[in-house]
Amino acid sequence: MTTTNPLLDFTDLPLFDKIRPEHVAPAVDTLLAQAEAALQKVTAPEFPADWSAIAKELDVATERFGRAWGAVGHLNAVADTPELRAAYNEAMPRVTAFFTRLGSDERLYAKYKAIDPAALNPEQRQAHKNAVRNFVLGGAELQGAAKERFAAIQEKQAELSQKFSENALDATDAFAYYARLDELDGIPQDVTAAALAAAQAEQKEGYKFTLKMPSYLPVMQFAKNGRLREALYRAYVTRASELGDPALDNTELIREILALREEEAKLLGYSNFGELSVVPKMADSPQEVLKFLRDLAGKAKPYAQRDLADLREFGAKELGIADPQPWDWSYIGEKLKEARYAFSEQEVKEYFTAPKVMAGLFKIVETLFEVSIRRDSAPVWNPGVEFYRIERQTPAGLQLVGQFYLDPAARGGKRGGAWMDDVRARWLRPDNKALQTPVAQLVCNFADGVDGKPPLLTHDDVITLFHEFGHGLHHMLTQVNERDVSGISGVEWDAVELPSQFMENFCWEWDVLRHMTAHVDTGEPLPRALFDKMTAAKNYQSGLQTVRQIEFALFDMLLHTEYEAATAQPGAVMALLDKVRAEVSVMPVAPFSRTPNTFTHIFSGGYAAGYYSYKWAEVLSADAYAAFEESADADGKPSVETGRRYRTAILEAGGSRPAMESFKAFRGRAPQLDALLRHQGMAPSTTSA
Repeated sequence: MTTTNPLLDFTDLPLFDKIRPEHVAPAVDTLLAQAEAALQKVTAPEFPADWSAIAKELDVATERFGRAWGAVGHLNAVADTPELRAAYNEAMPRVTAFFTRLGSDERLYAKYKAIDPAALNPEQRQAHKNAVRNFVLGGAELQGAAKERFAAIQEKQAELSQKFSENALDATDAFAYYARLDELDGIPQDVTAAALAAAQAEQKEGYKFTLKMPSYLPVMQFAKNGRLREALYRAYVTRASELGDPALDNTELIREILALREEEAKLLGYSNFGELSVVPKMADSPQEVLKFLRDLAGKAKPYAQRDLADLREFGAKELGIADPQPWDWSYIGEKLKEARYAFSEQEVKEYFTAPKVMAGLFKIVETLFEVSIRRDSAPVWNPGVEFYRIERQTPAGLQLVGQFYLDPAARGGKRGGAWMDDVRARWLRPDNKALQTPVAQLVCNFADGVDGKPPLLTHDDVITLFHEFGHGLHHMLTQVNERDVSGISGVEWDAVELPSQFMENFCWEWDVLRHMTAHVDTGEPLPRALFDKMTAAKNYQSGLQTVRQIEFALFDMLLHTEYEAATAQPGAVMALLDKVRAEVSVMPVAPFSRTPNTFTHIFSGGYAAGYYSYKWAEVLSADAYAAFEESADADGKPSVETGRRYRTAILEAGGSRPAMESFKAFRGRAPQLDALLRHQGMAPSTTSA
């Protein structure tokens, strides 16, 4: 190994192209020692209880440690190898133990409590308030054996959550179905071309289909062969369960994780983990969340029942499927949409080439938020990753606002789904007084291009891209200089989806879409007639989609409030999910489905007792977008002035004040449910008999 470790180079952006598994342990050793030394220094009796003095020593050391470990964690998620996974898992207990100790150090807690908030600026006051709260939640007031047990719980939870995520990824990657040509009827040509190329790359016969979304979903939507749909469906819904490879079964991990969370909550004086989870959120209690979800379920369920009745009738009359099975619903749904609205997702996809979509996304962002986006260069972890910079024109010239990596394509060794993560935060650094600009990672799992053509995105893919970019804007456009409340940092978890869901709305605006489409073969833009069909179908099955999200959210919160690990019988988690489905769901579910076993959001993704945030924040985002609808011009073009108010009140403010204050600063009032129901076609006036 060379003497220079890329994980210890903080001169600029991470050296993703040079980081190797053998760099991880030495870097962690070095940074851990530096952070430990800084902690000892600031907690010494003679060190002043001064915000800036503590930041200059401790925050600088822990920020560097966090950035390096973040780079390792990111590579583990997007470029997983056995060697990197081993290095990550070896270092993780030490990293977890340090940050647990840091968050519960009573000496440091005493220093923060001794700081006079009146001596701080507003950003620092909010960060200080959060810090004191987080010390309590981090176990700083625990003593003796309770404190030791709390630390052990954190370490074990980190280990189990990582294993849960690994099992879900490995179970997804392990499956392959090599289809014959006569099984492919109905599947789009670009999907079959990719499947053929995947099989040929392995020197296998046939067409390789996997459980990655760009491969799996088109089969479920378009394949006329029910046996093919069933084969993939069974594999998908039984991933990481007792019905598959025993080595990848997450069932016992779920039980252990829940037991540890329950114990953690009780150590801190809460009845259950749900109560602990909402402390730093907008919601006041689990009961408020449950009431919100059940109220919304009551409004949505009649629409979901109507949606299901439509599918049953169409499946029986038009497709000869009198008794639909779980693997039939997506296929029936796509065929009904084609019949009802005279277009298909495949037809739409031909117009959404990835380069054109990106150009359209950038155009709306540049227009509304008064910035410019252009290509930039940085070391990357895969040749398909792109890097960009966001700038703003000032009297002194172009000013760098932020930068971001874009990793769009699905591939082996890459975790499924889509997410935004931060590489570094905006921060007026206390060590050198330089302004550190924010950097984000935007990760998706779209299909790659085939036969020399650019990648094609479904409209859902486009919505996903806008969603993640909304998170990125929240992180990158902030004007807050205090690291712990800049960008997405310090924003209540149930409000953090506001900017992401807000951006989704633009995917339904003609003035936006017409600039981001070009047919893959002809270059022609999306026809207005096809767009009109898309908007007519916008709320197609919105009832079913809404109750499905409520099902997940309700299951999550009840799992963290009602489930008791000590008395739970085998199968109790699935029994609770069945109970939730009986209450809010309408769609029949296969008895062998094991949804919890790959529910990474709540078991390894930070959404535990917080999955409701998606629906909670939808109320905020729909109401925020209504301000743009109200101020649009006669042609429907969004108002730049409204964009400026949104940018300054919400995006630039970051976590420097409570989310409700930011919302009211933009909207002039508290959020209302009306816009969400209207946007999803469930407003009272749209009710049909």
